[in-house]
Amino acid sequence: MSINDLFGATLKPINLGLDMFADDLRAQGVEPVLMGWTPPGGGDPEAIAALGRLERPEIAGKIDAANQIALDRILSAQPFLEGFGQALDTVPGMTKKTILHAGPPIEFARMSGPMKGAVTGALVFEGLAKHLDEAYELAASGEIDFSPCHEHQSVGSMAGVTSASMWVHKVTNRTHGNTAYTNLSEQLSKILRFGANDQSVIDRLNWMRDVFGPILAAAMQLNTDGIDLRLMLSQALHMGDEAHNRNVAGTTLLIQALAPYILESDFSTKEKREVFDFVASSDYFSGPTWMVAAKASMDAANGIENSTVVTTMARNGVDFGIRVSGTGGQWFTGPAQQVVGPMFAGYTPADSGLDMGDSAITETFGIGGFAMAAAPAIVALVGGTVEEAMGYSRTMNEITTGNNPNITIPALDFMGVPSGIDVRKVMETGIMPLINTAIAHKDPGIGMIGAGITHPPVEAFQQALVALSQRIA
Repeated sequence: MSINDLFGATLKPINLGLDMFADDLRAQGVEPVLMGWTPPGGGDPEAIAALGRLERPEIAGKIDAANQIALDRILSAQPFLEGFGQALDTVPGMTKKTILHAGPPIEFARMSGPMKGAVTGALVFEGLAKHLDEAYELAASGEIDFSPCHEHQSVGSMAGVTSASMWVHKVTNRTHGNTAYTNLSEQLSKILRFGANDQSVIDRLNWMRDVFGPILAAAMQLNTDGIDLRLMLSQALHMGDEAHNRNVAGTTLLIQALAPYILESDFSTKEKREVFDFVASSDYFSGPTWMVAAKASMDAANGIENSTVVTTMARNGVDFGIRVSGTGGQWFTGPAQQVVGPMFAGYTPADSGLDMGDSAITETFGIGGFAMAAAPAIVALVGGTVEEAMGYSRTMNEITTGNNPNITIPALDFMGVPSGIDVRKVMETGIMPLINTAIAHKDPGIGMIGAGITHPPVEAFQQALVALSQRIA
């Protein structure tokens, strides 16, 4: 084509930057190609300067070496379910007046509606308050010790509220020797972890304390080998789960592994039947199990000097916090985001609370939203298309350190799930980690009202990047 022919051809301009330029082109009858681009560092001058310091060859080399160590620890992790115990006797630092919660640290006065609902329900469940009004006064009195699950080797879905009498998983990373914990699934949508707290919720928690937890514990006492969760998780993804919000296969595999030992336990046939019926009531039974497996894996990668790998993403309905390997237990926070997706009948986005829960540890590890290509059926719950779900998993490769060959996605030619989120790559590309999650009502006492897609706030990554540059460069 000659240059004169070029002027007679249909223009296909590429718009890189502000959409206003594309709008002007459309007004002139030209359809531009929009490029998904954002300025490095989120456009923040301090973050851009930090990126520059970390890109110096001698600094980048140190970081790459540290990140490879972090990735190796994630990939070599072997989380095994070892048993179940009550939080008071099992979780480090737990007391009768301790309430663990999801996300970064937060005091009761700042908690979201659903988290306050879960806290007050837990206080009634524990017998520390006679009713919800008294529980609210107690929670606000300063007598209760509130602390993030993540600071106690634990995770908790949605509100994440864990109290002394609740039963928890005990999962040990046999490669690295660290242990992690999480409470049991309540199964239904009107439950404590979504902020519901009426008598039906308390009655269910009582049954879980008196029957469900003890039976699971007895089963695992009979299973002296433990359950290899990495192997089971790999199987679940090959069967159509992404192991955050779709757990049909994982729940089937987990209860299949537990069933023989449940049957061998000394509990009555009626109680065993109650357990099987409860597990069958929802596919989410294995959801917490994958969370704690991811926690045990990611904790092994924390505390590596010079590493920019993210080891925690967690939300409390007010703040979204991340922690990074090279800065250890330090939290970097920004505002919790809206979750965008289908709502249950009768609810609108105006009813929804902001992003909440420790379950983003699954995405931090590389499953959940990062593995949506393995679970195309998830779009029926969280919205979008199958093509978009496939694209999410590919895109996450751009912000991660490598892929996990132990946990693969068949539809992407058995690509390992993207693993080891790198703060630098997030800030360089402007691509934020993708999280699929449930939506709780903004008010206490109601529960789950939908599910969808969300992202962390850029502010948390900007803070982390600056802190890392000050520490490393």
